[in-house]
Parts: sequence; C-alpha cells; structure tokens
Amino acid sequence: MQHFDVIILGTGSMGGAAANALAERGVSVLGIEAFEPGHDQGAAHGGTRIIRQSYFESPDYVPLLRRSYELFRKLEEESGRDIMQLCGGIYIGDPDSVTFVGSKVASELHDLDHEILTAHEIRVRFPTMDPADDALGLYEANAGYVRPEETTIANAEVAAKKGATLHFHEKVLSWRTTDDGSLTGGVEVTTDKATYTADKLIVSPGAWAPVMLPELNLPLQIDRMIFYWFSPDCTEEVPFGSWSEENHPVYIEQTNGNDQIYGFPATDGPDGGVKLGFFRKGTPTTADTIDRNVYDQEIDEMRARAVELFPRLTGAVVQAKTCLYSVTPDEHFVVGPHPDHPQVIVACGFSGHGFKFVPVIGEILADLAVDGATDHEISLFDPARFRSTPGQDQGQGPAQRQRPTEDASSASCPATPAKLSGVSR
Repeated sequence: MQHFDVIILGTGSMGGAAANALAERGVSVLGIEAFEPGHDQGAAHGGTRIIRQSYFESPDYVPLLRRSYELFRKLEEESGRDIMQLCGGIYIGDPDSVTFVGSKVASELHDLDHEILTAHEIRVRFPTMDPADDALGLYEANAGYVRPEETTIANAEVAAKKGATLHFHEKVLSWRTTDDGSLTGGVEVTTDKATYTADKLIVSPGAWAPVMLPELNLPLQIDRMIFYWFSPDCTEEVPFGSWSEENHPVYIEQTNGNDQIYGFPATDGPDGGVKLGFFRKGTPTTADTIDRNVYDQEIDEMRARAVELFPRLTGAVVQAKTCLYSVTPDEHFVVGPHPDHPQVIVACGFSGHGFKFVPVIGEILADLAVDGATDHEISLFDPARFRSTPGQDQGQGPAQRQRPTEDASSASCPATPAKLSGVSR
C-alpha cells in the first residue's frame, strides 16, 4: 500500500493548483482525478473566465486576488502557456446596484485604479454597448480573462515536473480517516484501482462535494449553467474590430432589475462568436444527472437579454455549452480544515466566481496541509459556518465516505459536448 504525505481528491482547478504548490515544497503528493486535465465535465472549461480585482462580492477578496495575479504569471512562466490576458473590465449597473457600488467600494478601499463612466461615456468608448441611460459603469484596466483549460493542464504539467504523482481516469470509491489508530497514516483512500494512505487529505471535488463530503451536510446547490457564443452583426460603424480584445473589455451588467449577465470580447476571431452568459441564473441539478443539451428557449432567453446591452449581437448562435456551479447560501467559498478531522482539508462551493482564485487557493491548501495554517485571511470561507448546532455531525471513531455505485459515479457523466436545438437560427 503506497503512502504519501498528502493525497488530493480531485485535481481539476483547485486540486491541481494544490498539487503544484505542494510539489514545489518537496512534499510527497498523490493527486487522483476521474477525468483528464482540462476536461469539460465540471466548472473549469469554456475557454475563458473573468479575472478582476474591483470585487463587488466583497472587498475581503482583493488581497487574495492580488496574490492570484502574481501566481498566474508565475504559472505562465513555468509552463510556457498563455493563461492570463488583461483587456480591461467594466461593471455596469444602476447607481445603487451591488454590481456598481460594490465594485466602487472595493476599488476605493484597496486603492485600485479605476474610472467611473456614464452611460454616454460607455457608448462612446465601447460602441458595441448601449446601456440604460441612467446606468453607471466602473472601468478597471487591470481586469481581463484567464484560460481555464490551459490553467488546469499547466498545473498538471508543472506539478508532475516538480515530482507530484498524478493519476487520471481513476475513480475514488471511498475515503476514511484513521483516527482510531488502525493505520499509520491519517487517511485511507480507496479507488477503483488501489488503496492508498496519507498523513493529510485535500478534498476538492467540485460539483461532487455532496457525494464526497456528505457528513458536512453543506447546503450546496449544484446548478446547471450555460454559456453561449453569438455572432455579432458587424457594420461600418461597429466593425468586428470593436468586439476584439484590443478594443473590448470583459463585463458584468445588471440594470433595471434584470438578471445579471457577464461576457468577453471576441477571443476566437470572426467565426468564433462572442461569449456571454447569465451570471447566477441556473437550474438545480447534480453532477451525475446534468442535462448537457441546450434548448431553443434557453437560446432565445439569452439572446433577448443580450441585445438589451448589445443591440448588434443578433447573429446566429455559434455554440453553447453547459457547466456546473456549486453555490453556497452566502456565495462565499468553503475552504479550510474539516471541522471534525483536522488532517482533512476541504475546498468546494466556489459559487460561480472561484476560477480567478485558482493559484492562490492552491497555495492556501498547501499551507494548510504542510503548516496547519495560512497567512492568507480565509475566515470568510470556514467550512463549519453552516452548522446549525455546535458539535453537529461530530461522529465517533474513524470517518468513512463512500462513493456511489458504478452507474452513478462521476465517471458516468456524459463526455459528449452540448447539443444545440435550432443552432442554425
């Protein structure tokens, strides 16, 4: 039976970054992943994810973001991959909206460079956009996007070069702590291929958290989300170049009580379309039962909302894909030691805004596994905060978590891309 200092369950985004950080410290680490690096079955795919520091969710995230920017650049240098592009970002909302006010508060509190733009100024600077007349925008030059597949693959490559052992296409059947002293290690992990032991365990299961961490009874909602690529109707006044990343920022917009949307410049050329989606409007599902088809009514709803900000985004839908969000009630992350088993570290519930934190979360997980603490402020993410009564689920003796049977495992998720109804419209 192989023994490691640390085992990581799930080496997609956060787990892969943790493997990289641990291997850099010379730690013996095993990462176990049901899929391949850069897969499209979870939350970390689709070509782009927004990265920004004017953070309306809470200014407490800004120090983590500053470190994340540094670590993304380090990963680029170590991997030779193109991961982070800063094309600017604008966050548009009603004058009293969370989107606008929250971004302004975070920018002022942390002395971030930013500009406040009126609706007219937004139209002049970004002619693809036509916001509501009373809308305001906060423009942040130091924003842009990161590439999720490239990030995940880069972490796997760099971690392996530093000495990490990474197993892909291996399904975790169960894990248990060994608090009863029956084993020399602190945890035991059984997969469909072998059993391993380790002193520490990091569980970063993405949308499979309800299966892998049932004893925590986390109030996670697993949502089916969709992102779309629409072709713009280019004109002499608004040519395709207006949509390019040289001239167009990433954006988040919510005005007049509408659902919040987000999107990107055209990063894939004239034939690739312009990617956008609803920010926090999904359909409850599970990781194993998600419907990966995209339907006409969903396309119509997205198009109707999109043209309110982009009147010329009227061309055909190029493609649409699904992904999975794991959303907590307060939309803050779940990161920290397991409340009952300090040798187990938990990372999940990233609530649709976690990818920009991937490298710093990896660093935090490595800190917790090696040192038992981190210098980063993570009290906002305490895994125990959702417990209704003190001592809930304390348990007796070793803890054991059982994976479902073969026909309900993560390995059974559909591997085919999303199918479009009415794609030619």
